[in-house]
Amino acid sequence: MAVIHDVMPAFELFQPATTADVVNLLSQHGSSAWVMAGGMDSFDWLKDRIKRPSVVIDLSQVADLRGIKDLDGGLEIGAGTTLTEVVRHPMVRDRFGLLAEAAELVASPQIRNQGTLGGNVSQDTRCWYYRAGWSCYRAGGNICYADTPTAINREHAILNADRCVAVNPSDTAPALVALDAQMVIQSARGVRIVNAEDYFVGPGVDITRMTALAPGELLTAIRIPSTWAGAQFYFEKVRDRNVWDFPLLNVASAARFSGGNIERIRIVINAAAATPLRLHAVEEAVVGKPRNEQTADLAGQIAIQGAQALRYNAYKIPLMRNLVKRAVRGDGSDT
Repeated sequence: MAVIHDVMPAFELFQPATTADVVNLLSQHGSSAWVMAGGMDSFDWLKDRIKRPSVVIDLSQVADLRGIKDLDGGLEIGAGTTLTEVVRHPMVRDRFGLLAEAAELVASPQIRNQGTLGGNVSQDTRCWYYRAGWSCYRAGGNICYADTPTAINREHAILNADRCVAVNPSDTAPALVALDAQMVIQSARGVRIVNAEDYFVGPGVDITRMTALAPGELLTAIRIPSTWAGAQFYFEKVRDRNVWDFPLLNVASAARFSGGNIERIRIVINAAAATPLRLHAVEEAVVGKPRNEQTADLAGQIAIQGAQALRYNAYKIPLMRNLVKRAVRGDGSDT
């Protein structure tokens, strides 16, 4: 077990004023730079001395990374916008209540006042073996300590594990995938747009990172198209405590109906795998069907196909099934 220290390692601190300045610094320092938004995840790493960057780039003074504006009936949200601002903004609440609800369930009010939307979707996994400095696959070693006979793995993956069984801990990520959002990424090479569904990276693609961000790149904004504005939304988060805790599982859905039948739907589950999982097979199975218990049962059974429990997380399989059923029904009734 790594020794926990209470003194951060030395680093050079930059506090740029513009996105252009940030991109220039990232171009200069590459993988040796650590980008810090609200600092909620960053300070854990730095205080525990697990991450030792030579350069920290603090985004707190970059005003052009903050704010929410209309985008042809959709929204563009600066990556540095705080979660509290997302929760309270009238355009978010009126058009995309799913995101407001998800953001409001992140941690505690104090953390939401400081934490940013970009930080919430870009944070690293919370697996304690990895974050305590154990030399696991994700840290460059050759073992997953959470997937051994004596491991404590109650919070870990039941789907799509590939060597690493750590999960994505974000609450806003599944909501953004359900809303068909796009992530705006900037670097010295220019701007690229990545669908939210593709922004999150699983261990089969790159076991050392959780997102598509490469060294030198910065997430600058999240764009939500008008496609799902005003749709019927469902979000539910299951956690051990009502405040602060990361999800054991969460689910987000956006749906439109025609004559009592499901016309279109997107369903995303998180904390079941290393990335938020859009349940394509479930969506295809329920389109055109009535929103009733029979359709919900079908959705729940399809959702858990292929799920594999570890020693301590078998509860996640029926929990995931029931969350998907509730998302399809769109209510909070018992299952």
